[in-house]
Amino acid sequence: MEKRATELKMALLCIFLSLILGMSAALPQDMSGKMLVFPQQTNSAHVRLTTSRQNLGAVTVCMRYFTDLTRGTTFFSLATPSLFNAFLMDKPSPKNVMYVSVRNVHVDFQGQDFQLNRWQSVCSTWDAASGLVQLWLDGKPSSMKFLTNTNLTGPMLIVLGQEQDTYGGGFDINQSFVGMISDLHMWDSVLSPQHIDYYSQKFTFPAGNVLNWQSIEFHTTGRVLIQKDQS
Repeated sequence: MEKRATELKMALLCIFLSLILGMSAALPQDMSGKMLVFPQQTNSAHVRLTTSRQNLGAVTVCMRYFTDLTRGTTFFSLATPSLFNAFLMDKPSPKNVMYVSVRNVHVDFQGQDFQLNRWQSVCSTWDAASGLVQLWLDGKPSSMKFLTNTNLTGPMLIVLGQEQDTYGGGFDINQSFVGMISDLHMWDSVLSPQHIDYYSQKFTFPAGNVLNWQSIEFHTTGRVLIQKDQS
C-alpha cells in the first residue's frame, strides 16, 4: 500500500514537471541577433514552430540562410494532416532552381543565383485570390506563376531543417538542411515589393504576424544550436 502511494506521488510529480516544462517551452522567445545552427546531416534534428492559424488565403515567408550544400535541401516545410507539402520552399540538386509548393503542387523557378558560404535572403509569396506564386532571392523577384486558388486549412505544423513527407515526420537525411537560418518571418498576406526589398537590405519592415523572429515559439529536436547571428 505504501509502495503504491509512493509510485502515485512520483507519477503526479512527473506529470507536474512535464506540464511546467511544456509551458516553458511554449513561451515566445526573442531571437533578435540570434541564429539557428544545423551542424550536420541527419534525419531527425529539426525545429518545430508554433502557430494557431488554421486558415490562410495568402502567405509570405522570408528568411536568411547560409549553407555550403551542393545537394538538394529544404528551407521551410509547412504541413497539415491532409497536405504534407501545404507550403514548401526547397531546392533540388545541383541546379540553380528553387521549388515552391502549395497544397502538394509545386512550380520551379529557374536561374536563381544560389551562392555557397554566403548569407542570402529568400522570400516566397502566394495569394489564393490570384493563385500566383513568386520567389525573391536577395530582393530580386522571379516571374509570377500560377499554382492554386484554394486556401490552406487545418492544423498547421511548421518545420525547419527537414522536409515533412508525413505530418510532423517522414524525414529524409538527403533533404535535411545543414547551415544557419536567421530572421524568419511569416505573414498572412503578400508583402509588397518595397517591404521585401527592405527585408533583404535589413531596413525597417513590418514584422511577421504569423511568425515573428522577435517573438517566436519553437521547440528543437536533436542537435540544433542557438548562436549569435552572423548575417
